Amino acid sequence: MSEQSIVFYIFVIFTGAAVLATLALYARQALPVAYIVLGGLLGPWGIALVDDAALIEDIAHVGIIFLLFLLGLDLYPQKLIQLLRQTTIVTVASAVVFAVLGYSVATAFGLGTTAGVVIGVATMFSSTIIGIKLLPTTVLHHRHTGEVVISVLLLQDVVAIVVLLVLHGVGRGDATMGDVALLLAALPVMVLLGIGIERYVLFPLFRRFDRIQEYVFLLTLGWCLGMAQIAEWIGLSYEIGAFIAGVAVAANPIARHIADSLKPLRDFFLVMFFFALGAGFNINEAQNIWLPAATLALLVLLVKPVVFRFLLVSVAETKKLAWEIGVRLGQLSEFSLLISFLALESGLMTAQAAYCVQLATILTFIGSSYLIVLRYPTPIAVSDSLRRD
Repeated sequence: MSEQSIVFYIFVIFTGAAVLATLALYARQALPVAYIVLGGLLGPWGIALVDDAALIEDIAHVGIIFLLFLLGLDLYPQKLIQLLRQTTIVTVASAVVFAVLGYSVATAFGLGTTAGVVIGVATMFSSTIIGIKLLPTTVLHHRHTGEVVISVLLLQDVVAIVVLLVLHGVGRGDATMGDVALLLAALPVMVLLGIGIERYVLFPLFRRFDRIQEYVFLLTLGWCLGMAQIAEWIGLSYEIGAFIAGVAVAANPIARHIADSLKPLRDFFLVMFFFALGAGFNINEAQNIWLPAATLALLVLLVKPVVFRFLLVSVAETKKLAWEIGVRLGQLSEFSLLISFLALESGLMTAQAAYCVQLATILTFIGSSYLIVLRYPTPIAVSDSLRRD
C-alpha cells in the first residue's frame, strides 16, 4: 500500500465525515451513525472510493486501544476492585439472559444449533465504544455512572477474550483448557508488571520532566502502546494491555493532563473505527438476513436496558441510575463482530449467520446511539442542555 493511497483514504474519510457530520447535526442525529453510513457509502460495497476496509480497520483498532487507555486513567485500582465485586453478579446474570435471547432468535429462524450457540455468546456483550464514547467524564454526578459502566464492560471484555481464545483453539483443532488457564494467569502478571513499571520508572520520569509536554506526550504513547503489545504477546489483547496501562497511571497527579492531551488523538481514530464498521459490511447480503438480524437487534435494544435495570437495582443502585446504565449498555459489541468472524473461519457458523450478527450489531449501534444521544448527557449531544464532555 503506497503512502499516497493512505493519504487519499484519510482525505476521503475525513472530508466525507465532515460533510455528513454537518448534515447529522442539522438533522439532530448522532455523529457515530453518520460515520457508519459514510463507510457504507464509500467502502468496497458502496462506490468503493475506499476499497481496502482491512487497512482502515487496522488503523481504527488503534483508536480502541487509546480509548481503553483513557478509561483506565479514570479508575483508581482500589475503586476498580470494589466495583468489580459489585458488578460481577450483574455481569454474569445478564450474560446468561442475553445468551438465551440470542440462541432463541437464531434457532427460531433456522440458523442452526451450533450457530445459535455462537450468536447467543455474541449477544452477551455490550459495546465499549458506544458505552464509553457517549459517556460524560468531567461531570461529577456522572462519575459513578461511568465507574459502573466501565466495570461491567471490563468484566465482559475478559469473558470475551476467553471466548476468542477458545474459538482460536477450535479453529486450529487444539485443546484449549491449558491455554485458558495460562490466559487467566497472565492477567495478574500484567497488572503487577504495570504497577511495578509505573512506580519505579514512569513516576520518576514524569516527576522530573513534567514541564516538557512533548516528552510527556511521547512517554505516554510509548507506555500505552508498549503495554498493549506486551499483552498481545502473552496471549491477552491490545485492549486489555492498554487498559492496565491506564489504571497503573491513574493515581499519578499527571493522569488528568495525559487524558486531556490524548482525547483529540482518540477521536481521530474512533472516526476511523465507525467508518470501518460501515465499510466492512456487505450490503448485498442484507436482503437475505435482514429479518433475523432486525429481530435480534430490536430485542437487544428492548431487553438489555430492562435486564440491566433490574439487576443493578438488586445490588442497591437507584432506579434512575440503573435505567440510564441499562440504556447505555443496550447494544451488541465490537466483540460480537469478532466472534462471528472467528466462528465463520472455524466452520461453526455459515456466512449467512455471520452476516446476521454483523447487521444486528450495526443496527444496535445505530439505535443505541440515537437513544443515548437524545435522552442522556453525552459529549456529542445535539441538544445544548445534554452536551457534557
